[in-house]
Amino acid sequence: MLVLTLSSFAFGSGALIFSGLLEFMAADLGVSAGAAGQIQTTYVLTAALAGPPLAMLAGRFDRKKVLLVALTLTIVLNLVCMATSSFSQLLVFRAMIGACAALAGPASSAAVSGLVPPEMRGRALAMVGGGMTIAFVLGIPMGTIIGSIFTWRAAFAMAAGLAAVAFVAIALILPSVKPPPPAMGGRLTWNATPLFLATFLAFAANMSMNIYIAPVLRVGSDITGQGVAAFQLLIGVGSFLGLSLGGRAADKGWGGLSITLAYSGLILAAALHWIVLHHWLSPGWPTWILVGLAYVVMATALFSVMPVVQTRLMARAPNAAPLALALNGSSASMGQALAGATGGAVLATVGTPSLPLATITYAGIALLIWRLWEAKR
Repeated sequence: MLVLTLSSFAFGSGALIFSGLLEFMAADLGVSAGAAGQIQTTYVLTAALAGPPLAMLAGRFDRKKVLLVALTLTIVLNLVCMATSSFSQLLVFRAMIGACAALAGPASSAAVSGLVPPEMRGRALAMVGGGMTIAFVLGIPMGTIIGSIFTWRAAFAMAAGLAAVAFVAIALILPSVKPPPPAMGGRLTWNATPLFLATFLAFAANMSMNIYIAPVLRVGSDITGQGVAAFQLLIGVGSFLGLSLGGRAADKGWGGLSITLAYSGLILAAALHWIVLHHWLSPGWPTWILVGLAYVVMATALFSVMPVVQTRLMARAPNAAPLALALNGSSASMGQALAGATGGAVLATVGTPSLPLATITYAGIALLIWRLWEAKR
């Protein structure tokens, strides 16, 4: 489980390694910050579209081998991203890395599910998902710091290095994890759709703010460069809390309440961001404390959703786990793609202070749908 967490850390860091450098990258490549944000949109959109077919193709293979292939490709592609000077080429290569992430995520979750008994599955999935927490606490802030000291290209070199470390650890330590035989039962049905929708809207709500963390902090708090890393670390703290709470809620049967509170937390965090971006508080420490709290709450809310959804999917269709988890990963990626496109449009039309409205809209819709579905169960 520890080496699978390391893989999650590598992919999580690589996914947003450039987020704190967005405006620097945009200036170097000759595009706007909103356009540069589409580097993430192409990444997650490709991950969303490629996830299910890749899961079906790779579901018959040893999970360890699938992870090693995905990590190898990720190392090479991040080095290519580091070297390219063309924005259009960077979009293409980031899209290819997104496909690698779509291959690795379900393989990691299916592997850990095969290594633990069902009653521990929620906490085990939360532990592997905790690699994303470490990414926000350590990997992504370090990418911001390194990119600020050198150039944004150094952040992609770091992403390649993290993937290389994960490759070595998995090759040496992870045992072979074969796919389950058909007799283990469980087929994926349309009844799982609300779970995929829960993931989709949670990521759409959260990432409408987080993809554009650099302009949000600059406009609301006058924080740029290496200062962004401190707030990315707070996102990591929130993600740790969310995974811990969500994993325990899933194992204890409190998943419905957990997700309800998560959507409410996203709305609350967006309201705090609105206060900061419209300068309702004095500049300096009062503003920094409030925006820090907003990022902690927002991350806690998002990451408490995933263990609940994954556990319910595994319980419904154990034999279809790779496909179910891939579809859930695609839902997360599609939510991020929607967030990237929405955020870019908001930046280009009405400006950064209006970004929280996107989060409030998506989280509000999600809360309504989730409560209606829970009432019918």
